[in-house]
Formats: sequence, structure tokens, C-alpha cells
Amino acid sequence: MEEKTYKIMSGSGALNIVLGVITLVTGVTCGILLIVGGARLLAGKSKLIF
Repeated sequence: MEEKTYKIMSGSGALNIVLGVITLVTGVTCGILLIVGGARLLAGKSKLIF
């Protein structure tokens, strides 16, 4: 019984680490894309004519 509980907890811990890394990478990627997009908008601001 204790071995089964230990295996379940071990698998759950590994899954949490994997999901944490995926979330971190996704967040960093989205942040970089937002910064690049904002920089392009600011750089092209002078070209806009209303």
C-alpha cells in the first residue's frame, strides 16, 4: 500500500515539474513576442499619417 502511494506521489511530482517548465518557457516566449511587437509599433509610429 505504501509503495503504491509513493509511486503515485513520485509521478505527480514529476508531472508538476514538467508542467512548470512548460509554463515557464511559454511565458518567456510570449513576453519576448510582446516586447518585439511593441518595439515595432513604436518604431513605425512616425510613419503613420491620419
